[in-house]
Amino acid sequence: MAENQATLVKNHNDQRKPESTSNGNHYTPRVDIVETEAELLLFADMPGVRPEDVDLRYENAELILRGKVERDEGKGNLIFGEYDVGDFYRVFQVNETIDASKIDAEIKNGVLTVHLPKQEAAKPKHVAIRVQP
Repeated sequence: MAENQATLVKNHNDQRKPESTSNGNHYTPRVDIVETEAELLLFADMPGVRPEDVDLRYENAELILRGKVERDEGKGNLIFGEYDVGDFYRVFQVNETIDASKIDAEIKNGVLTVHLPKQEAAKPKHVAIRVQP
């Protein structure tokens, strides 16, 4: 399983504070990637993100995650803030054979969960050992 890890390709220096770009500011959301026998699971910390503001793509063995989180201005004057807002962008190279037709994602309680199911050929197989007389 160790050979089948998702690898971070671009993380824009993995800085937690916004970084200036030609399109404004962006930030890097925190991500965990877990591998099971059946799939890779990506968990991205995204408080305040709306599903329609996320662009998630899988192409050429890369998972591309981009979008934006806007500050909620309706709750009064912000005195202190640690939640990241602005554009985000992450690209992961996936060293695994993924069944792209079955990729699924959901957002719940500020966490984006992406399911990347493995193709049958990539799943581990149990090999029975015969006893010779």
